[in-house]
Amino acid sequence: MARVLVVGSGLAGLLAAVRATDAGHRVTLVTKAALPESNTRYAQGGIAAALFPDDSVDAHILDTLRAGAGLCDPAAVQVLCSEGPARVRDLIRFGVDFDRDESGITRGLEAAHSRSRVLHAGGDATGAAIEAALVATVRERANRAHTLGGDQITIHENSMLVDLVVHDGRVTGATLLESGGARPTVTVDAVILATGGAGALYTHTTNPAIATGDGVAAAWRAGAAVADVEFYQFHPTALAVPGTPLVSEAVRGEGAVLLSSTGERFMTAIHPDAELAPRDIVARSIAAQMKAQGGAPVMLDATGLGRELLEGRFPTITAACRDAGLDWAVEAIPVAPAAHYWMGGVATDAWGRTSVPGLYAVGEVARTGAHGANRLASNSLLEAAVFADRAVRALGEPEQRPPQFGAAAATAGYTSGTDPDDQLDDELVYEIDSAPETINTGASVDRGTLQQLLWEAAGVHRSGAGLTRAAVLLAGWRAADRDTASVTDLETGNLLDLGRLIVAAALARQESRGAHHRADFPDSRPELARPRFTRRRDRESRSLISVSSQPSSPQPSEAIAC
Repeated sequence: MARVLVVGSGLAGLLAAVRATDAGHRVTLVTKAALPESNTRYAQGGIAAALFPDDSVDAHILDTLRAGAGLCDPAAVQVLCSEGPARVRDLIRFGVDFDRDESGITRGLEAAHSRSRVLHAGGDATGAAIEAALVATVRERANRAHTLGGDQITIHENSMLVDLVVHDGRVTGATLLESGGARPTVTVDAVILATGGAGALYTHTTNPAIATGDGVAAAWRAGAAVADVEFYQFHPTALAVPGTPLVSEAVRGEGAVLLSSTGERFMTAIHPDAELAPRDIVARSIAAQMKAQGGAPVMLDATGLGRELLEGRFPTITAACRDAGLDWAVEAIPVAPAAHYWMGGVATDAWGRTSVPGLYAVGEVARTGAHGANRLASNSLLEAAVFADRAVRALGEPEQRPPQFGAAAATAGYTSGTDPDDQLDDELVYEIDSAPETINTGASVDRGTLQQLLWEAAGVHRSGAGLTRAAVLLAGWRAADRDTASVTDLETGNLLDLGRLIVAAALARQESRGAHHRADFPDSRPELARPRFTRRRDRESRSLISVSSQPSSPQPSEAIAC
């Protein structure tokens, strides 16, 4: 059996650890903070699955493809939706107590779903319920192993992933930074990244502070392909108070409406589904309305739902409102978009395998192709469960390189290719090694400045001019020496790497699609309805970032961050 390092303790990491332990592998589970701290813990909306008689896997597939704006990998969507119900039943067996009424498990409707299929736990505390159940399961496995005198699973809290160790083109372990300052190297047969997203790239985010993209950045530096990093989803409704707590889409699913600062409902004139339009449309509409009213947040009016429903169905949001001095049962509350979920990430196949042997990625750190350009609400927890399970199953199979990234989809115009290193599309190359003299090249990166730059240039609305300016600034900043850096400095260095990748990819995608909107290219271009992969390769002569439009090879085209 294999020695497996799992990095991350959200749903994807915890389930991978449990599955791997049950399969007889020796597991080391590493997490940057305390075991229960993850993006999963803060997920409110729920988990979507076709579990009810009036629903079907096919209907869930169609909704997912529609939300993905032409960029989903149909094979990955098929896996997600067909295996999802079984993974939800697994969560129930692990102790997740989904909300029920006299007829059984209840379900809700969220934006862009054609059926009510979203399960919740604790009202709006679904992620916290899942996290608690899986943390208890992992600790029980660890305690049982310790009692029996074995080391089948070992947990390391407050240990940060610094970098992956690559030997002869294969990931063989990782270097960590422990809370006491030690930097041990863990040697294993396989690494499963489950480090979540990178909401800390932006000034406003619903993610916890630990979401600094450590896994994607480490995989990138190790030579793994990343894909579709320009697609960052901004949740339309975060409470516009310090900390930007999430206000679940389920609130609008129950009937809450968005109002301008003058009390007028504006979404009805923008989309036939009004407040239940796809997230990217609602987020951009709110941002446009805020600009029209001088930057003031819009208002979410849920008063028509009544105090009993609000406090019973949404206790977490009710508490957040109360902490901010608001009573949303009697007054509309201020909301604004915030960075929420990354559709791009480390490119994987349908079994969680990356382009580097020995390295797997699951959950938000991965780009499976299931979400496309704009994730369907409540599919993220489902993806984490489905592909964590599949990655562990792949550990028991003869290792092979993924045959391709992103199955060919005739409807999206995907094409099969050979070696994309030989097919780099010159028009998608963006060089940034000619910074103006006014830029202080080599200046240390400041996280707050980086976040504000990305919020303004690579946020809800984007333009070529803003992205070009951002690329030049990013090229002139440097991160701390990784060999001696603190946790905070390591995180900021990761954010700098990822900021460069996102800006380059956003510049290269000269269209608007899903969560990526360019003011200078406001329309979608059918010929660009394909994913893009990029990987790092150093060049002696110059620094550049390039993005390949070829979707189907296991060794995507090169790119290097400056």
